[in-house]
Amino acid sequence: MLTKWGYDAVVARDGLEAWRVLQSEDYPRLAVLDWMMPGMDGVELCRRVRAAGREPYVYILLLTARTESHDLVEGIEAGADDYLTKPFNTHELRARLRAGTRILNLQEELVRAREALREQATHDGLTGLLNRVTIMEVLHTELQRAAREKQPVSVLLADIDRFKLINDTHGHLAGDAVLSEISCRMRASLRRYDSIGRYGGEEFLIVLPGCDGAGALRQAERTRSAIGGELFCIGEGHIPVSGSIGISWRAAPTVADLDDLV
Repeated sequence: MLTKWGYDAVVARDGLEAWRVLQSEDYPRLAVLDWMMPGMDGVELCRRVRAAGREPYVYILLLTARTESHDLVEGIEAGADDYLTKPFNTHELRARLRAGTRILNLQEELVRAREALREQATHDGLTGLLNRVTIMEVLHTELQRAAREKQPVSVLLADIDRFKLINDTHGHLAGDAVLSEISCRMRASLRRYDSIGRYGGEEFLIVLPGCDGAGALRQAERTRSAIGGELFCIGEGHIPVSGSIGISWRAAPTVADLDDLV
């Protein structure tokens, strides 16, 4: 019936197999669980799914021959979203699955909205880089880690040379385009565990965990070359843009070094 209704059905022969399926990377979003199953019953499975707290959400329809109200309460309190007694009516099952699908779709919209708000709160709208508050939080976290592990931390502060002249000559839209492209170039020049954020108008803060002064100097040169390695397309023309980068680092930092490093 599930296949006929357009669902991609995954069958588990007992509760333990169902738990393994629901722990997998590509787990089902909609689960129809029998109450009585070998290995692990449906109620215990509900509890484990809810305790795991995974996202996206799993909508659980509990199927059982039990009809007493306290059974209904037990199933719902264990984490089931809906409850259907056996022998079930085919049309009722289909309707309840449709209701579950609608709820899952609404939940996905909420998650997308939440992630969009989180992105807006932590990232710069123009460049897509971390904003000033967030990059400073990253630096604080990396200093804590470095103090525990006795590892160096380096900081780069990059500034776009004569950026006001670009805005005055070509307009602010052209300046925004340059900032956006520079951000992409700098991010591509970094290691995957480095962090970069927009510190001010045309200033960028780069945090290099585990990197001493010599390593920071090499990274700064890669970043400087990435900024000015190619001309920037502005309208129908091309202009050169360069950047200046300052470096500071600590061999055995503490959190108190944050302001001094910057």
